[in-house]
Amino acid sequence: MSNNFKYILDKTLLSDFIDDESEFIPIINDEDPGELFITPDILPVLPLKNAVLFPGVIMPITVGREKSLQLVRDYNVKNKIIATATQKDVKIENPLFTDLYETATVAKIVKILEMPDGNSTVILQGKKRIQLQHQVQEEPYIIASVHDRMEIKPEIDQEFEAILSTLKDMSLKIIKLSSNIPNEAGFAIKNISNPAFLVNFISSNTDTEVEEKLLLLDADNLKERAILLMKFLARQVQMLEIKSDILNKARKNIDQQQRDYFLHQQMKTIQSELGGNSSEREIEDMKSKAQQKKWSEATATFFLKELDKLQRMNPQAGEHSVQMNYLQTLLDLPWNEYSDDNFDLRYAQEVLDADHYGLEKVKERIIEHLAVLKLKGDMKSPIICLYGPPGVGKTSLGRSIAKSLNRKYARMSLGGLHDEAEIRGHRKTYIGAMPGRIIQNIKKVGTSNPVFILDEIDKVGKDFRGDPESALLEVLDPEQNKEFHDNYLELDYDLSKVMFIATANNIANISSALRDRMEMIDVSGYIVEEKIQIAKKHLIPNQIENNGLSETMLSINDECLKYMIMNHTRESGVRGLDKKIAKVVRSLAKKIALDEVYDKHINLEMLRVILGPPEYHSDEYQGNEFAGVVTGLAWTAVGGDILFIETSLSKGKGILTMTGNLGNVMKESATIALEFIKAHAQQFDIPTDVFENWNVHVHVPEGAIPKDGPSAGITMVSSMVSAFTQRKVKKHLAMTGEITLRGKVLPVGGIKEKILAAKRAGIKEIILSKANQKDIEIIGDIYIEGLRFIYVDTIDEVISEAILKQKVKNTIKVY
Repeated sequence: MSNNFKYILDKTLLSDFIDDESEFIPIINDEDPGELFITPDILPVLPLKNAVLFPGVIMPITVGREKSLQLVRDYNVKNKIIATATQKDVKIENPLFTDLYETATVAKIVKILEMPDGNSTVILQGKKRIQLQHQVQEEPYIIASVHDRMEIKPEIDQEFEAILSTLKDMSLKIIKLSSNIPNEAGFAIKNISNPAFLVNFISSNTDTEVEEKLLLLDADNLKERAILLMKFLARQVQMLEIKSDILNKARKNIDQQQRDYFLHQQMKTIQSELGGNSSEREIEDMKSKAQQKKWSEATATFFLKELDKLQRMNPQAGEHSVQMNYLQTLLDLPWNEYSDDNFDLRYAQEVLDADHYGLEKVKERIIEHLAVLKLKGDMKSPIICLYGPPGVGKTSLGRSIAKSLNRKYARMSLGGLHDEAEIRGHRKTYIGAMPGRIIQNIKKVGTSNPVFILDEIDKVGKDFRGDPESALLEVLDPEQNKEFHDNYLELDYDLSKVMFIATANNIANISSALRDRMEMIDVSGYIVEEKIQIAKKHLIPNQIENNGLSETMLSINDECLKYMIMNHTRESGVRGLDKKIAKVVRSLAKKIALDEVYDKHINLEMLRVILGPPEYHSDEYQGNEFAGVVTGLAWTAVGGDILFIETSLSKGKGILTMTGNLGNVMKESATIALEFIKAHAQQFDIPTDVFENWNVHVHVPEGAIPKDGPSAGITMVSSMVSAFTQRKVKKHLAMTGEITLRGKVLPVGGIKEKILAAKRAGIKEIILSKANQKDIEIIGDIYIEGLRFIYVDTIDEVISEAILKQKVKNTIKVY
């Protein structure tokens, strides 16, 4: 209901409550003024702002416009009958006829009051609903032709009486819920007996938009108008109930806060009597610690501001502990606190050499960094990514680097990380919020320049929860990490002095943007000789210590170590070898614990008993006894490997079949190889009709393992040519390279890993693209010792180098 209800019974103080022409004051007149009233055909039209006049309702209207003032004064001395119509747009100061709603009301001027502020107020009483037809006159005010709207009055039956009763009840409920409407208004509504006036009176006072009131005025059927009014009242009741509920809750919260404040003051007084407030002591301790921090002036100002916020909080409130933890985190961080680097380059080299065998590139890069730091005194730490197969010592190298630099060591595993909040932290407004793991590790080590290992960076996840890899872009960018923003801290933290070392197995899984920010260093696998040295210097002593033995109780010679490497491991690193050595040491420890007789000198026979039969044979070269079998080289995530391409022919219609769990790229290589051979059959002494009468079957053994990539191209060509010509491939020969339909041999990757696999398998010669010669030149001599490299540009050169001249004896002639 409208707030103007409080003025229903006060008809004398109109000037006290009229503010502008949009406000109105309904006054009760419980009779039907339109019963015998005859509407003139032409009437002057008084535009109304934000007001709708209903038949029977009396309301005051403040008149401010000159045209409107002249209209009411002219017709106040005439017949006092005018029309009122609501403006479509209240912003228009001088509305035209087209700016008015067509549904209007005939009104009688009851009285004109001159107000102290110079405005005039006219008291109008609605008579009938009318329809504006067309304009007759525009100046000095609008005059229009009108006609009556039909008024359909329903029978006073039980249903209509129920509707009227409901309207009264809802109006009384609104009056009760509204604090601005006096209770006397309810008495006025109860005493209205005329149904039409009751509906019009409540419609005029309901607190709805003007457009909705116009819908009520436009309804010809009184019953329909009453039902529509019930809908608006129901919404108003609902809103008032919600407001009342909110008000009651707010009042209860205020009472609870006052109670808490009173109890808090009492507790404060009691604690003061007992010897001080623990909360205040904690705040004083924080202030004392803050003065000793080396943070910037901006950070110090921010901390004191947050500390002041803590002082104003109630210690019993939940936010108090959240704020306390936040400030404690700020104090625990090592702002601008750095450990002193050790610039003894020889000592650093000794530490790196003692802990890790090989890895010369990595060691060289660390010594270079130390050298520049020693000369310059300050520089941004490098961001290094060590990539290579598992078990080659990438992660453990980080601890050795920290030891050689005399820095603290921190490690964070990124494998399976899905939530970027693990990197940047949660905002402290969340329940259980905490800093990201970068800041947590900095806090843990207590310095701002540790060696920080980001382990398994290629295995970072990405899903609907976020993209941690993108969050790492800021961490690993030397231009950005000086102002690393953690969501929990809400402050920038300097990570530029941190030496980040990432590790990865497969850099193809790392985005190009992230790779661009890191210095990539390839940590390839070890050859057999290196593994033997690593086992003697590191693995065996570690396992002896871990299993409670002494060095005098066990001896494993080089022959036994080589046997374990060749027959019981298949890896580029030494993780599997470490497990086998551990099994041998545990077997000996068991005998010692049981007081059994044992031989401390391990031999091959003892190894076969402890480790069982050899586990791996496929890495061994299998000879060239058959035409169509060629040895290829492959790269895998765990290092290099060799594979065999087998081609056989059978009577048929020239169909090409490929088996061995091959990927699309590898299948395309086989198709290209066959088409090239068909196009150059005469060059290879192959009759052209053989392709129409014989099926070709290409198979790559170990079908359970998926295989893909273009590097087996020249291997497939050689295998097919060998099968078609029935000439075998040279012994102890392997090859790798991509082919084109023009017969070109293109370079491939993973050369060092493939070379290591070839050496393990006993290969003597390797055919490569000439473009791969640069990769061979940067590999240490120890890795390529005993190998002969044949560099080729075309497939013709491959066939010339690989295929023997004479055919296989006692074979079936295939053409």
